[in-house]
Amino acid sequence: MVIFIIHKIRMPKGRFLFKQVRIGKGGKPFKIYKIRTMADDSEVNCTVTTSDDPRITPYGHWLRESKVDTFLELINILIGEMSFVGPRPDVPGYADKLEGDDRIILKMRPGLTGPASIKYRHEDKLLAQQDDPKRYNDEIIWPDKVKINREYYENWSLWRDVTILWKTVFGR
Repeated sequence: MVIFIIHKIRMPKGRFLFKQVRIGKGGKPFKIYKIRTMADDSEVNCTVTTSDDPRITPYGHWLRESKVDTFLELINILIGEMSFVGPRPDVPGYADKLEGDDRIILKMRPGLTGPASIKYRHEDKLLAQQDDPKRYNDEIIWPDKVKINREYYENWSLWRDVTILWKTVFGR
């Protein structure tokens, strides 16, 4: 409730809730819920966002940096579309590119956090350093995330999930 009130003070125009279609378990689309961090509804067609994206509000930068913007994904967890740990759900267009053995990732429920999320915790800053952020994402980051997520699937354990949650909350 406190975040909602602060959000309405800092970003009085527009909605509090941001919804976006993502691809979940079995390749099934679902709507992910987040706290809006960009001016108006400019997030609707985002696939790659850098830390210096002018659409992000100053308050939105804090929400993203602190990961508070993902708090509403607990709704997705409660209704069974996501889990606490697993591969982050991709937007349509990325998950569709998974081929062959890489499609094994879609057998898992997507997660709020995962090993690729930890490695790329500051992905937006990394992308901001690139001349062509989308190309860098498509050619370097996304294939690496697929590799990390396959390895996670193939070596899953409860203890590993606990470790990932610990690293997500408390850092390395």
